[in-house]
Amino acid sequence: MVSLVRKSDFFFELHEDQIAKYPLKKRDQSKLLCYQNGQITHRKFSEVSSILPKDSLLIMNNAKVIPARLYFKRKTGALIEVLLLEPVLPGSYEKSFASTERCQWKCIIGNSKKWKEGEYLDLSIQSGVVQARLISREDKVVELSWASKKSFTTLIQQIGELPLPPYLNRKTENSDTKSYQTVFAKNEGSVAAPTAGLHFTDDVLSNIVDKGVAINEVTLHVGAGTFLPVKEDDVINHEMHREHFEVRLDALNALIKHDQRIAVGTTSLRVLESLYWIGFQLSQKDESFFVSKLEPYENKTKLTYKESIGIIQSYMQTNNLTVIEAATEILILPDYELKSIVGLITNFHLPESTLLMLIASVVGEEWKDIYETAKAEKYRFLSYGDSSILFKNS
Repeated sequence: MVSLVRKSDFFFELHEDQIAKYPLKKRDQSKLLCYQNGQITHRKFSEVSSILPKDSLLIMNNAKVIPARLYFKRKTGALIEVLLLEPVLPGSYEKSFASTERCQWKCIIGNSKKWKEGEYLDLSIQSGVVQARLISREDKVVELSWASKKSFTTLIQQIGELPLPPYLNRKTENSDTKSYQTVFAKNEGSVAAPTAGLHFTDDVLSNIVDKGVAINEVTLHVGAGTFLPVKEDDVINHEMHREHFEVRLDALNALIKHDQRIAVGTTSLRVLESLYWIGFQLSQKDESFFVSKLEPYENKTKLTYKESIGIIQSYMQTNNLTVIEAATEILILPDYELKSIVGLITNFHLPESTLLMLIASVVGEEWKDIYETAKAEKYRFLSYGDSSILFKNS
């Protein structure tokens, strides 16, 4: 059973001027707070390679943000905002982005009460008309269709807007199309950037490799649920939205090879911990490849992390797979025992958020000192803000 966790225990004062509205001109010049062996030190992110243990493994989320916010108008003039969340038909990201005539997506719909089920909304573009039809109000499914032979990924690059986090309180600008992507972004599908990765440059990555640190990647398509505030004081009642992820066999091999693993961002950490529970599921002959919100608290297992990953590795080899696709709603709370990492690189998060509670699973109650220190030292918070590297207490 999960222990009671109260949202109010994770409150701290965060003023508007402490939130970074824009990134620094040079990504790697952000501040870097290092928490290790109970001590806090301050560096620049460009120096992160000097902090990483030699022979450790860095796991990054290579998800790429898409221009997922689309705007349509009804004949009455009412503006309807459609925020793409996940593909429904075709059901895979790759196939949906390759679609050339129509596709269906689960969406967040702004002003949805004014949009009737089955009603078409037209958007005129140079090559014709894009139509949006509300398939299901309850399931929030929208069908998009277009006459040209453009792929869907080409189409949304033309008509879509990059969705910035709501707490930035500003419109998307041209510069965001580059600054709100990591330099290693590859797999399209996210509506939010894995922001811990925004500090990396090619030079920083090169220095890390020269140090003898291995780098590998996973993909978690970050959903809009990452921005949903926790409304219930009893956090266990918070709804965790499902997010899809992909992991290659070579990444699993690297996880087994290395004992010291460091996740770049909370999204990477969610993948690494979800993998453990998928390995456990496979050991129980469960091939659902889905980790529910409370699975870690409902099951007991003595599997080590390497044993669990090894089970997935064997399953993939037996089934001649090079990639697995899965989904997770995992909720990582302060008393959750992390199994995958020795450290985490992450930005500074909102008060009373599930991301802050995840931080407490790494450093315990020390999160309070870390955050108060960051505020006192004028660290910049949230997506475009400064960074930290947090090592688990031994």
